[in-house]
Amino acid sequence: MSRVLCVDFGSTFTKAVLVDAADGTLVASASHRTTIETDVLDGLDAIRAQLAGERVDDVVACSSAGGGLRLAVVGYERVVTAEAGHRVGLSAGAKVVHVAAGELSRDDVEQLRASRPDVVLLVGGTDHGNADVLCHNARRLGIARLAAPVVLAGNAAAADDAAHELRSRGRRVTVAANVLPRIGVLDPEPARRAIREVFIHHVIGGKGLSKGPRFASLVQGATPDAVLAGVGVLADGGPGVPGAGDVLVVDVGGATTDVYSALTPEGEDATLHKEVVAPLWHARTVEGDLGMRWNATNVVAAALAERLPVSDDLAGYAERVHEDPAFVPETAGDADRDAALAELAVTVALRRHGRPANPSAAPRPLKDVDLVVGSGGVLRHQGDAARARVLRPATSDFGGGWRVPEDARLTVDDRYVLFAAGLLATSAPTAAARLVSAALHDVTAASR
Repeated sequence: MSRVLCVDFGSTFTKAVLVDAADGTLVASASHRTTIETDVLDGLDAIRAQLAGERVDDVVACSSAGGGLRLAVVGYERVVTAEAGHRVGLSAGAKVVHVAAGELSRDDVEQLRASRPDVVLLVGGTDHGNADVLCHNARRLGIARLAAPVVLAGNAAAADDAAHELRSRGRRVTVAANVLPRIGVLDPEPARRAIREVFIHHVIGGKGLSKGPRFASLVQGATPDAVLAGVGVLADGGPGVPGAGDVLVVDVGGATTDVYSALTPEGEDATLHKEVVAPLWHARTVEGDLGMRWNATNVVAAALAERLPVSDDLAGYAERVHEDPAFVPETAGDADRDAALAELAVTVALRRHGRPANPSAAPRPLKDVDLVVGSGGVLRHQGDAARARVLRPATSDFGGGWRVPEDARLTVDDRYVLFAAGLLATSAPTAAARLVSAALHDVTAASR
């Protein structure tokens, strides 16, 4: 019986769960502060010491330590291929730090350089469509001698020429299938895989988080990529394990609030492509201005922009925790304020995830979602009543301009296993499905 230790090297804490890969049983869990100041593996060693009485046969990991994966997208037209590249980057677990469209100028290259990307995703043109912009941008990136490796996922007819422009100037480039082979058809998986491989082989080692090759050998991808895979496992199930159906996940963090959805389109949504860039049915959005500590004041600003009520007391609390990101509520009053702040972050993040991408598009089809899952420290460390309050917007925000789930069950990933299910999805699909289906804590009753 194989026991796999699944590890998430986070920006603040390193979390681990030990899973029986034969039946998906959660054997044990542990966490330790992420030891960026020395070596990230020091935190893992501390976790192994906490689990000294448990047998561990294998270790797999994901990472967002050191800022995670910073991605810049360079495309042809912002509303077409640049937008497609942006969506692919988000779904691949990247933080998209820059988007450029059209022929790059000298100033454009300087702005790109200033964003300090770990990887550049170069896209442009449908297959056998415009080739000039893709080749021009490849030439510009090659001349600029950016240190970041390039994933090239544009017009298939021009890909060889564009790759030559980069390689002839000493740039590292990985070629993947076009993210937008035809208008209205988005093919994210090849580029997603390429970004993941580049992250593992070129970015992880280059961040200087650990000495030697051991860290890179453990990491399978960026943490958000693993979580999205886990959301897919939860929705679809595994061999002999039924899935939950349409799923919506909101992860409230200290710096960002991420929303994931895994949907099975039906009716008109399944047959019509009204948008120039078709939607991703397994998708992730990152709200970089919505965080419980680093961006607490931005949560208040975003809520006010949405015309949500914010008391002076809560605004003052947001100022306080923004100044002290390590703050942990110790009184009932502060715990209540923390839940109220999280509820605002969840409301705004869900609206942004669910609303139409542009005036001519339809809202994301979320009304048939069967299961809403909350994640993040503010949910793991609160009681059921507070958890239900934080997640309440997912089933009650009917004035937010998106398709609110009509009859969803509210749960919390209080054992933090979604990432682990994603890490196990390929090697142990049945165990991954059993793990995630058994570990969610229901808070539906507390919401009534």
